[in-house]
Amino acid sequence: MIRLESASPEETERIAARLAAGLGAGDVILVQGELGSGKTTFVRWAARALGVEGPVTSPTYTIGHRYTGRVDVSHLDLYRFEGMSHAEWGDLEEYFENAVVFVEWPQAGAGFLPPERARVSLQHLGETRRLIVLTSNEKSLEKSIFTGADPRV
Repeated sequence: MIRLESASPEETERIAARLAAGLGAGDVILVQGELGSGKTTFVRWAARALGVEGPVTSPTYTIGHRYTGRVDVSHLDLYRFEGMSHAEWGDLEEYFENAVVFVEWPQAGAGFLPPERARVSLQHLGETRRLIVLTSNEKSLEKSIFTGADPRV
């Protein structure tokens, strides 16, 4: 587990970009945090680092967005789900094909989502400050992303 403190949106951007640099098609990243903690902002900057241009917006009301970059990026938001049925999962499966997938509010997809490569949790520490916690079963991913990083960023 890696814990970093971000004091600004720009620092959060750098953290997201470092994570994105180690990702490729097929990787699933779960993004958790309370409302307004910066989940979509984190995904936006990771998508930018993966070559996505143009607006990257919250898919809360559309459930998902797909973006083209050096590698395609899918961004799902399961906030409106209380759980997931097989039919609902069927509607989401295409987002996982040949893309890096970021899933906000992933607990609603439990039992359906593919295994994650990493989990990012964001917590409010103040108006612009956030605690960003990255966990992964791949210690090499954590190490490659955050080796030499200032723990306070």
